[in-house]
Amino acid sequence: MGILTWMTFLPLIGMAVVLCLPSRADELIRRTALAFTLFPLVMGIWLFQHFDRTTSAFQFTQHAPWIESYNINYFVGVDGISVSMVLLTVLLCPICILASWGIDKGIKGYFALFLLLDGAMVGVFVALDFFLFYIFWELMLLPMYFLIGIWGGPRREYAAIKFFLYTLAGSVLILIAMLVLYFQNEPHTFDMIQLMAQGATISTKPVIWGLGLQHLLWLALFIGLAIKIPAFPFHTWLPDAHVEAPTAISVILAGVLLKMGTYGILRVNYGMLPAATTDLAFWFLAALGTWNIVYGALCAMAQKDLKKLVAYSSISHMGYVMLGMSAFTPQGINGAVLQMFNHGTVTAMLFLLVGVIYDRAHHRQIDGFGGLAGIMPVYTGVTALAFFAAMGLPGLSAFISEVLVLLGAWQKYPGLTIVAASAVILTAGYMLWTMQRIYLGAPNEKYLGLPEINARELVTLVPLGVIVVILGVYPHAVLDLINASLLNLNKVVAAAPAAVASLR
Repeated sequence: MGILTWMTFLPLIGMAVVLCLPSRADELIRRTALAFTLFPLVMGIWLFQHFDRTTSAFQFTQHAPWIESYNINYFVGVDGISVSMVLLTVLLCPICILASWGIDKGIKGYFALFLLLDGAMVGVFVALDFFLFYIFWELMLLPMYFLIGIWGGPRREYAAIKFFLYTLAGSVLILIAMLVLYFQNEPHTFDMIQLMAQGATISTKPVIWGLGLQHLLWLALFIGLAIKIPAFPFHTWLPDAHVEAPTAISVILAGVLLKMGTYGILRVNYGMLPAATTDLAFWFLAALGTWNIVYGALCAMAQKDLKKLVAYSSISHMGYVMLGMSAFTPQGINGAVLQMFNHGTVTAMLFLLVGVIYDRAHHRQIDGFGGLAGIMPVYTGVTALAFFAAMGLPGLSAFISEVLVLLGAWQKYPGLTIVAASAVILTAGYMLWTMQRIYLGAPNEKYLGLPEINARELVTLVPLGVIVVILGVYPHAVLDLINASLLNLNKVVAAAPAAVASLR
């Protein structure tokens, strides 16, 4: 089996092993789950070292017949876009296992479901058969629903059902579009590479409301994928899910699952429907991204719950991804995918830090603390790094990706770029105001005895902090991975209108 197959199915094998262990062997279950997430991380390091950065072609591919009568195959591979997301996933999963060490109920079920989620997430990013992609996409819903609904907070059932229904509604739209694409090609196929090659041939002739079939498919796929980002107005499930989810699940939700929406738009909408992309994504996606940036920042500023503040900040920061994607410039699209990776690491730090203080104080009310810097100086120092990274401070990773997005967007939408750049003030405002209320000033006597951050918690945070600093001064570690694939995607989208015109 190929390395991508091992990376996908090792966590699923780990799930089976965990389910076979005695229910009371809590420590053994935790260590087994950690081992089965560390193996894919080691493979991810090898993948990073051996990935050919000079080509946009898919690499490490594996192809095998699956349901031959319907031309459905097991087909996996990675290009620069997907390999960066695979690396992010395998990095965060063992960190989340360590962050879950304090789970004390239903331990076997929790870690088994987490390993199932791990395998499904990697599967989404490596799948090159649309049917296989959809299987992994749907498979994620099951463990995430139960992980929130069983191990979450007081309103966990409501949050889990809301997450499930929103995502399932989007999945229906994706399924319908997938079936239309399947039957539009002769011979019928789910092969994503073939669908990309033939995408420009799908009719753009008006069918309804001035939109052609390609436009209707684009909109159906976009809505289905935008729910996962989540883009306004499909964002309302996210704060509830984050607030009620356990810390590690919030990390996965913001660090990986949100990126699946933008990854899907790049892989499916841009790759398979390039003509509709040039017609619909130009101003629409730019305006929506800018609105997300401002709206998310304003909502974050109004929050009293620290975890909810971080959740709304994710909505704001994912707006930069959409703005960069809409620019169709090398800087913009590279900045968008780099922002996907950087946001995954920064927001993971933020949610882990929220979990640290919640485990000690058993609440997350921003106004309920004060002066924690004098009580937990090490914890405060790590938090300051994460807060400054989220603000886009120069020298830290998010600064590079956001500047690239703004450089790319300025060439097409100078007005929207000014609005998006101005929102940095809002981000700095709610981050610094939060820092002041929680960490600065006179210590709150109620919390004088809070213990400092421990070694296990530091192990989850330090690797992410190191990555944030390294990518802040050397972003080419990721940019070199993604550049060739994104430049090729830009060329495909740019050539689409001429290809459609030649068919008329």
